[in-house]
Order: sequence, then C-alpha cells, then structure tokens
Amino acid sequence: MNVFVTGAAGFIGGSIATGLIRAGHQVTGLVRSAEQAEELTALGITPVIGTLDDSALLADQARAADAVINAASSDHRGAAQALLDALRGTNKVFLHTSGSSIVGDASGGQPSDVIYYEDNLPEPTVDKAARVAIDNLILAAARDGVNSAVICNTLIYGHSLGVHRDSVQLPRLLKQARKSGVVRHVGTGQNIWSNVHIEDVVALYLLALTKNVPGTFYFVESGEASFIDMTTAMAEALNLGKPQDWPLKDAEAEWGYEMANYGLGSNSRVRGKQARELLGWAPKRTSVVEWILNEMV
Repeated sequence: MNVFVTGAAGFIGGSIATGLIRAGHQVTGLVRSAEQAEELTALGITPVIGTLDDSALLADQARAADAVINAASSDHRGAAQALLDALRGTNKVFLHTSGSSIVGDASGGQPSDVIYYEDNLPEPTVDKAARVAIDNLILAAARDGVNSAVICNTLIYGHSLGVHRDSVQLPRLLKQARKSGVVRHVGTGQNIWSNVHIEDVVALYLLALTKNVPGTFYFVESGEASFIDMTTAMAEALNLGKPQDWPLKDAEAEWGYEMANYGLGSNSRVRGKQARELLGWAPKRTSVVEWILNEMV
C-alpha cells in the first residue's frame, strides 16, 4: 500500500512511517526541511518538503496515495480539511491522530476517579473544544465516502522507531530533572494518565489501515499510572532523591500553560475497546513504570 504520512519526521509520525516500511508498505512523508528529508530517505521513506499550510500539496499527495495518516498535528483544522476534501468519495483510509488530553481536567495534579469510554465522551473544555471539533469533522467524513478514523493516543512512552525524536510528556520531566537535579511533578502528582508504548501504537495504525470501520473513534491505551508513580520511578532510574511537588505556577513557567495544565497536570483516564474488538489489537507492553526503571535512560 502507498501511504502518505504527515509529521513523518516526528516521534509518532516517524515511528509509524518506519513501521510501515518494515511491514512492506511504500511511504511518502511530509517534512519541513531538507535535513529531515535526508533522515527519511535513509530510512526508505520518500520525503516531500512542505507544511500543513500547503493545502494544494496535501491534496495532491492524498489523491496519489492509497491511504493517508495525519500524524503532524491534532489541532490544524486547515490541514485536516484539505486532506478530507481530497479524499471525499474515494473510500480511502484516513487515520487522524488526536490525543487524550481532550478529556483532561487540568486538575493541578489532583486525582480523579472519572474514567471515559469511547461511546461516552465529555463536553470538551474551552481549551480543547477546537481539537474535538476537528475529531468530529473526521468522523463525520465517513458519511461522505472517506474510510476515516480518529486515533486518540494517551501518554506514549518508549523510544522512537527509526527517527530519533522524543515523545511529549515524560521527556519534559526527564529534561527538567537533568537540568535541576530534582525530579518534579505538577502539584502532588496524584493525577493519573492512561498510557501506551510506541511500538503498540504503531501496531494499531498498521491494523487500522486494513481493518478500520469507517467513522470509528479509538482510544489507545494499555495501562495507566499516576504521575507520582512515574516520577518516583524516574528518580530511582536517575539515582536522584525522592520526587518533589511543584506548584502549578512554577510548572507553567517551565513547561508552558498547555503542557503544565493538560500534558502533565491533568487526569486523562480512558478505556479503549474499539481497537481490541474491531481491529484485534493486542498490546504487548503494559507497564510504563517498568519501562522508566529499566529502559528510559
């Protein structure tokens, strides 16, 4: 299959693109620079240089491909619209990458007992309403001849496949710890996130290419952990002392509003049945704490 992947130089998109190549597919990847293009070429991926604002380029690549995977941004409506417009009526697979901060509660590190399911999503916060609107746009395209899906990843851990990039959340904690000599979490770190290993994420995308049911929303998770459990493991792996609580305002100064409040300071507890039941997805890695202790550094 000839697959067009946006974000092919990033952690998620690059891992997916590499996984596709290893599985025998042909991959064209959108990148932003000649340097990134060279990286992809070395991995057997055909690079196309451009940005998500290049609507005509996106449309041309979507029409030329057998399937499209958008892994560049969950929040760029123009790119999603351009790809959908090109795919409408073709019944081609379109896998759009979202993230489970859409159910994040910005709790400042406080815990929550609330768990969300694919068929029972909450009204989004003001901060996440635009992302959810894009997700809904993708799902609705199934009525217009697009074999569409929203793949909503949770906290992803593990080392990237092929391209040398970091994931989003844990590397922020690791970088801060190495800089300061102290592992920190937002507030008391009691907040909980569902999580999944990058290799299991890639396996799910590969399955969805051939088994997707049009208009399906998938949560991608194989376990969950509180941030204090993850930072405690990180402190042990780095041979540092116990992790420390960090006031939200200090976390915002270090990581910015979005990352401090949603990526690191919220609860995002979800359960994904669709991938297991519809695709036969069977994740192999189930403990982020074990990965931090044994493989992170």
